[in-house]
Amino acid sequence: MTLEIVGFARSNFVRAVRMVAEEKGVAYDLVAELPHSDAVKALNPTGKIPAMRHDGFELSESQAIAQYIDEVFFGSKLIPADPKAAATVRRWMAFAAVEVDQLLMRNYVVEYAFNKDKEGNVVRTKIDPALKRFPKMFRMLEAAVAGGYFGGSEFSMADCFIAPILNATSNFPEGKEAIAGSPGVAAYFAKMQERASFKATA
Repeated sequence: MTLEIVGFARSNFVRAVRMVAEEKGVAYDLVAELPHSDAVKALNPTGKIPAMRHDGFELSESQAIAQYIDEVFFGSKLIPADPKAAATVRRWMAFAAVEVDQLLMRNYVVEYAFNKDKEGNVVRTKIDPALKRFPKMFRMLEAAVAGGYFGGSEFSMADCFIAPILNATSNFPEGKEAIAGSPGVAAYFAKMQERASFKATA
């Protein structure tokens, strides 16, 4: 059975899982579903995306799905076999999926995109406090990509989780400015934009 990734294409977590599949050369079907749809709830009671089906097996939570794809399918491993190296990759995956996602996606991108008043103006209740935390976050990101990739010197699954967040952040003014003002992050993001998996999931 073909791998099915269920979710909304613009979700950074859906894109992260798709990038993993693309990096592995795994054929998959993207089943377009919004969060909390009946189809998604049938796979994940929380209604969150992505979800996955493969050969009668159903799974939710992006990190679990990404690691399943890496372990089940042939191709270069995106999490190394060495326990210490693997733990490092998982550490940066978790940092992206929790800390970075919470600040840049939930309190910035999502607010810009969806929280507007009756006149269509962006409601900045969460955005402005989030912006005060941007300098610290981008200093951490700058340090994280110092080795050339996110958390290390080689491409890994962690890169699949951070690249979609940076892409979404770059679509709004302060985010674009913050990336441009962080030379290492800007160079890293430019490199990610040229990657085949990034282009295929745009």
